[in-house]
Amino acid sequence: MIFEQIATGGCQSYLIGCADTCGAALIDPEASQVDRYLALAARDGLRIRFVIDTHTHADHFSATRQLAKHLGVPTVMHRASPALTVDMRVDDGELLVVGKLRVQVLHTPGHTPDSMCLVVEDRLFSGDTLLIGATGRTDLPGGDPEALYDSLFARVLRLDPKLLLYPAHEYKGRSHSTLADELASNPRLQQRDRAAFVDMMRHLDLQMPTHITEALRTNMSGGKTVAQMLAEAAAGVPFMSLAELNSRVVAGDGELIVLDVRERDAYEAGHVEGARLLPRGQLELRVNDELPDPTRRILTCCEFGRISTLAASTLREMGFMRAVALDGGMKAWREAGYAVKAGKSP
Repeated sequence: MIFEQIATGGCQSYLIGCADTCGAALIDPEASQVDRYLALAARDGLRIRFVIDTHTHADHFSATRQLAKHLGVPTVMHRASPALTVDMRVDDGELLVVGKLRVQVLHTPGHTPDSMCLVVEDRLFSGDTLLIGATGRTDLPGGDPEALYDSLFARVLRLDPKLLLYPAHEYKGRSHSTLADELASNPRLQQRDRAAFVDMMRHLDLQMPTHITEALRTNMSGGKTVAQMLAEAAAGVPFMSLAELNSRVVAGDGELIVLDVRERDAYEAGHVEGARLLPRGQLELRVNDELPDPTRRILTCCEFGRISTLAASTLREMGFMRAVALDGGMKAWREAGYAVKAGKSP
């Protein structure tokens, strides 16, 4: 088996491939690593056939939909998944055929209702059901400590103890474990009495994931994250450096329209000399009156450079093909020591 483990912070994803047929599957891909997955598959001569999520993630953004669309392959999740964009729903005991590899599905609810583990040859891809030295939490939407107890003690821990364990998360730099090692040393698995285990899980007092609302929304709906929208906008927009803009302002470049897309109070507190105010939320409604000539060169700016990138992308979509965004934002402009002017828009 061809095998690659890809870490993104504490998130772990896996590329598995059949050396004989070059077929492959990607398990728990993370949205920021799309190019890396494609590069690894190309390097190893693999053709990805399936993109698989072991459960509906609440702490990071899945890349399954994006990769499936790019590669023309199905997304795979358990049939209990609430995600709207699953192409292939699988059930307990079923197999995915990846060349000569067989990916066996083991339904293991508890962390989420749709959690599943995958057994491939000598490896167990455990998602968030079983972690190295821990288990998946059960205090997120759909979590159930009773179900997790059954999944662990009646299903997972009855598998071959020699199986290599590869979880969806690992925060201490360990690449893998074994079921035998977890049985012997995992603190949560030492609570083998059902009531004691359930009580422990209900009193872990863990912090909520940083992006839980956005992660659940995008992973369940197939919608885009803010980061994805920004990346797509930046891919179609040229930028201007702070120094270049400053030189044009000092020279009195009358051909360049500087469009400040912040709110009025931020603009009036300090803006680039000569900049016009057009808040991003009003851009589409006021653009025809404020910018009647679509051939003009327009530079958008905001506080941190993100909203201005979206604004420049929108302007280009509307036909302002010379729209560019400031590389940075007013915060970077001020920190660089460039002049700002307070007051109302001209």
